[in-house]
Amino acid sequence: MKKSYRLKVAPALLLFGAAGWTSDALSAPITFNTALPVAKDEFLAREQYVVNQSGDDPSGADKDRTARAAVSVLGYGVNGKLAVFGVLPYRDNELKVTVGGQRRTRAASGFGDLTVFGRYTVVQRDRPGRNFRVASFAGIKAPTGEDNKRDAFGRLPASVQVGSGSWDPLVGVVATYQTLKYQVDGQISYQAKNEANGFEAGDVARLDASLQYRLLPRKFTGGLPNFLYGVIEANLIHQGKDRVNGSADSNSGGTRLFLTPGIQYVTKRWIAEGAVQIPVSQDLNGTALKNDTIVRVSARFNF
Repeated sequence: MKKSYRLKVAPALLLFGAAGWTSDALSAPITFNTALPVAKDEFLAREQYVVNQSGDDPSGADKDRTARAAVSVLGYGVNGKLAVFGVLPYRDNELKVTVGGQRRTRAASGFGDLTVFGRYTVVQRDRPGRNFRVASFAGIKAPTGEDNKRDAFGRLPASVQVGSGSWDPLVGVVATYQTLKYQVDGQISYQAKNEANGFEAGDVARLDASLQYRLLPRKFTGGLPNFLYGVIEANLIHQGKDRVNGSADSNSGGTRLFLTPGIQYVTKRWIAEGAVQIPVSQDLNGTALKNDTIVRVSARFNF
């Protein structure tokens, strides 16, 4: 490939679990944002399936939680610097707990809360065969999911509800350095959580990093081939304590560090990818449930 080849990109983003992609066979993070632009008047769509299991209650209680989500993302390039996105999950939550020697299962399914946000490029440096971008983003999670579901035991706990009932703003900054061989991304973000139904989840701050390295083809022989990328990401996530009726819950919140290996198969118009978030450190408060591995499988398209 000639050295004068200039990268053209159009990534999408899935917030806190979101990611972007490129329209001309280039990689992007799997678990978070990218700063690469979305082309003007171009739409981006992504479907991701996430399975998150939690257990290992330090108190010794027999308690397990499984959260499954099919997350739909639609993005639109307003111009070369501004893009807007919408994220809507369909959730299937299940909590199993032993009470008085009996095993109970409490579950809820349905569409969750809608997140909308905009991302604006504030720094742009283009060179032959490489790009550097810094972008800021801001948005809000709207309480569109049902947050008052009940079962035979009464109202479901907040961890099982598919919606939060609260309006939760978010802000962040992401930087991307991209070449034909590899790409490096870094992000810092913060989401404030507000009260609803007497419950207020802890605010979430996170720091993310990603390296995507082209494994195949090793050399360009002409044209634009399909690519295979190896991906390694790190996700440092801190959540404050929840508050119930104004009082802090000492068995909630803490800091988690995930190491996330993944793989991407990239074509000109779509990407198939998968990753596993492995918890390497979990400094949690009280009897807060620890995460097991989080599995992510997704496909992305642009049109």
